[in-house]
Amino acid sequence: MTKQWRFLSSGRQHPAYNMAVDEAILTAHSEGKVPPTVRFYGWDPATLSIGYFQRAAEEINFEQLKQEGLGFVRRPTGGRAVLHDQELTYSIIVAENYPGIPRSVTEAYRVLSEGLVLGFRRLGLDAEMVQLASEDDKRKYESMGSAACFDSPSWYELVVEGRKIAGSAQTRQKQVVLQHGSILLDMDVDQLFRVLLFRSERLQERLRQQFVHKAVAINDLCRDLGRAVVALPEVEDAFRIGLAEGLGVEFVEEGLTDYEIELAEQLMADKYANETWNLRR
Repeated sequence: MTKQWRFLSSGRQHPAYNMAVDEAILTAHSEGKVPPTVRFYGWDPATLSIGYFQRAAEEINFEQLKQEGLGFVRRPTGGRAVLHDQELTYSIIVAENYPGIPRSVTEAYRVLSEGLVLGFRRLGLDAEMVQLASEDDKRKYESMGSAACFDSPSWYELVVEGRKIAGSAQTRQKQVVLQHGSILLDMDVDQLFRVLLFRSERLQERLRQQFVHKAVAINDLCRDLGRAVVALPEVEDAFRIGLAEGLGVEFVEEGLTDYEIELAEQLMADKYANETWNLRR
């Protein structure tokens, strides 16, 4: 019998809400109140999110961020800065002891990301997972060190024709794995680099040029292939089917519980809508 997981589609939401809901689901799942969950969502306004360990004051141009009307939030997961706009964001929340979930972080990425590969392939894109096992691989994908997430792939991240196409991050709390990530339909590289800080304009431009060669969005690839661009509903369908197949589960669409909604509101107040949390490093 196929295992059932909950599927949520939240639509475009405030950045603090998005991060608070992911953590609320994690907590509720750790307490046995809800099943493993996959959630799709977007961002309103478009938002720069930074990783848990990033130093906001050293890496983010807050004046430019404000001028461009962008939101800002610190994620509970690691990784680097991501500009969330024309994309499908996903999160997967599942207990560490769930059958088939490896103990190591990199191997868990591999298992949880299988469905992403299948989603891209449903869109006709030949995606593969990078394994940085050899020195050649490491040199091929090494980063010159910008604060941007899509600058270079990590172990088991997704590339098409050598360019990173999805950025994911993971955290483990309360014996639960939370992995979330961005599946870009389109990408405004210039805007991303305007809101990051660099030691010089020359370095900024060099890293921007490198970024363009190492990262790509779905519709960039469609244009390169001479195909029609895709819209969000088509992408959502492809990844909903792909993730269910990759995880070997059946999705059942349900909403958040009252407990999760209450918890998310508390987390927004305490953390994700709070400058103390967002600027803490």
